[in-house]
Amino acid sequence: MDLFIILVICLSCLILLSLWNRSYAKGKLPPGPTPLPIFGNILQLNTKNISKSIRMLSKDYGPVLTVYFGMKPTVVLHGYEAIKEALIDQGEVFSGRGSFPVAEKITQGFGVVFSNGERWKQIRRFSLMVLRNMGMGKKTIEDRIQEEALCLVEALKKTNVLSPSNSECIPVQEACLFIFIYLAYNQCLINDKDQCLVNELMMDSSFFQLYNAFPFLRVLPGSHNVLFKNYALQRSFILEKVKEHQESLDINNPRDFIDYFLIRMEKEKHNKESEFTMENLVATIWDMFSAGTETTSTTMRYGLFLLLKHPEISAKVREEIDHVVGKNRSVCMQDRSRMPYTDAVVHEIQRYIDLVPTSVPHAVTQDIRFREYLIPKGTTILTDLTSVLYDDKEFPNPEKFDPGHFLDESGNFKKSDYFMAFSAGKRICAGEGLARMELFLILTTILQNFTLKPLVDPKDIDTTPVHKGFGTIPPFYELCFIPV
Repeated sequence: MDLFIILVICLSCLILLSLWNRSYAKGKLPPGPTPLPIFGNILQLNTKNISKSIRMLSKDYGPVLTVYFGMKPTVVLHGYEAIKEALIDQGEVFSGRGSFPVAEKITQGFGVVFSNGERWKQIRRFSLMVLRNMGMGKKTIEDRIQEEALCLVEALKKTNVLSPSNSECIPVQEACLFIFIYLAYNQCLINDKDQCLVNELMMDSSFFQLYNAFPFLRVLPGSHNVLFKNYALQRSFILEKVKEHQESLDINNPRDFIDYFLIRMEKEKHNKESEFTMENLVATIWDMFSAGTETTSTTMRYGLFLLLKHPEISAKVREEIDHVVGKNRSVCMQDRSRMPYTDAVVHEIQRYIDLVPTSVPHAVTQDIRFREYLIPKGTTILTDLTSVLYDDKEFPNPEKFDPGHFLDESGNFKKSDYFMAFSAGKRICAGEGLARMELFLILTTILQNFTLKPLVDPKDIDTTPVHKGFGTIPPFYELCFIPV
């Protein structure tokens, strides 16, 4: 036993020495808490609220610091100035995708969200082009979203107005599945039950944090194996849909993203350097579906919850809708410029809920001197978006839900560079325009047709976010939709 203890101590010392040597051999990394052998700093962090831990650490180590998730160093950026300097001022260097073992196991580095280098550039550029071709930000997509919003209204009207709706069963996710039209015409690509399981597991802090810090845990039983098995089933289903598209493809009349991608694959089939492969097609579809539905529907559910807490805000939005739009037509995007208060409410919902507090990890694409530090190529970068969205100088009293954060003294909408709900720089969410449109149109359509009634006194509603892993979700709640 004594020999075993000695071996453990020696091994621990060697690991610590290796960590320190790595830091100084490759560059002077920013300061940070001393990592423990093997575990790094993970035992010192609140895995249910990483951003809170970062805020505390930044008080001791400054806005640029280093933490170890396991044995790998991660440079953390805290505050607007540091994040802007990295993601915007030096955006190309900080445009890499950081280490993310859960996603890497699933996508194998393919797709648009978790890919790197030339692959990422080609697939992202192509995806944005297809979005534009299909009318992102134009009337065609707007019409489709309006149709989905009206379907949501009809579904809600069919429910008994005296019966409460479970927040997890409000059909906002179905209204946000407009991404189907973009990806695969009118076909459902992924089973709703399966997708809910994926979203639940991806938000689960316990397995998520541990697996990312210690990827070798994949050999052990656990919920991560459920996620991987589920993805395998989804991948098979997507491949079936792609095969159907191949059989009915008309190169002169592409219907959706799959068609556009298949046409590009055919054009580049003799190019060995082409990134337009079946692997990238399947991974990109999964990326966009996963990112494009859950984030928007969660934001919507949380937004409704906040409006339950603040009926005076909900009433003011409805008053603006009545004044600008009335009851006889649907809200359109042209109305937004004449609805500054409603626009401010939508922005404040996104700011307040802080959906992805630390965003998806970035990485530096080359050795770089950042401030007084030298960060080696490939180092993972974590951006604390909470520190920007909750900056008390830009948003006074940031813990309070207040649309005034986005209004000037005259009541006009006020833009803010600190609004980084979709991240910033080269890796900003590719579907930002679509998400903004969905949130504005669906929320206003609901409030145009319903009064939101809570089951408890609004004063007793606690809107404190539920933190799980890298995502934020609203607490469970119930409400009634009363037709107006």
